[in-house]
Amino acid sequence: MPITQTQMLPAPYIQDVGQDYAKQLTGLTGIALDPGRYAPSVAAQDPLQEQAATLAGQGVGAYQPYVTGAQQAMGYDPAAGGVTAAGYQAALQPYETPYQADVLQATLDQFDVQKAQREQEIRAKATEFGSLGAGRTGVQLGQYQAQSDLDRALLGAGIRQQGFTQAQTAAGQGFQQQRGLAQLLPQLQQGDISQLGRVGAQQQAQTQAVLGAQQEANRMQAFEPYERLGYYGQGIGSLQGTGGQYGFTAQPNPSPLAQALGTASVLGGLFGGSSQAPFTGFNKSL
Repeated sequence: MPITQTQMLPAPYIQDVGQDYAKQLTGLTGIALDPGRYAPSVAAQDPLQEQAATLAGQGVGAYQPYVTGAQQAMGYDPAAGGVTAAGYQAALQPYETPYQADVLQATLDQFDVQKAQREQEIRAKATEFGSLGAGRTGVQLGQYQAQSDLDRALLGAGIRQQGFTQAQTAAGQGFQQQRGLAQLLPQLQQGDISQLGRVGAQQQAQTQAVLGAQQEANRMQAFEPYERLGYYGQGIGSLQGTGGQYGFTAQPNPSPLAQALGTASVLGGLFGGSSQAPFTGFNKSL
């Protein structure tokens, strides 16, 4: 008997778009992508960050000149391992007033003038009274000379001591200032470095955001054809799932054997088949 075959085939218009989709897919996937256009990238350091790093490197040991200045202000001798008298004296010299020597000399000159006047008065009195001999006058002048020399020395020492005290005070202030700068300098530098670092980090973050946005834009541009083709394929699939199919029944031509068997079956039916009695001839009684 004939064989019937039923197939469910896509509608012709779906077959057309399917072939078009296959061509586009083959052509698109045959083009190599350039990953470098949308590969992640890291923003370089901002110039402010570079400046902060430079300052951090330069700041190492930057306090040493102030420490050295403080040591020199107190007469520290590195070779001797401490403060020496000569070093201390030399350290005070920059702080001594340049007018000290002039003041000392003027004071001593005035003292000498007064001394000479006093000696003249002693001699004048000795001459006036006449009762004083040369020997007694000499003794009196000698005593006055000794006392005046002592007073002169004390006067000079007092002036020098006053200048030394002033220089020592100034040197101590200079020491404290140098030491304060040595302590303050790293803090000031750290403040600059921290400020530059924060601002630079914000700038770098902004640059990184721009790079990220550009990377995403490049990625979207590169994959846009694939996404569009993907939507195309989904559309084709949705068409197939919404009745875009039709039935087709195929009945193939029977083979010669099938035809022969079919003919014998038909003839057998016409002639009564093999279930009836065999034909024995004509009835002669007629």
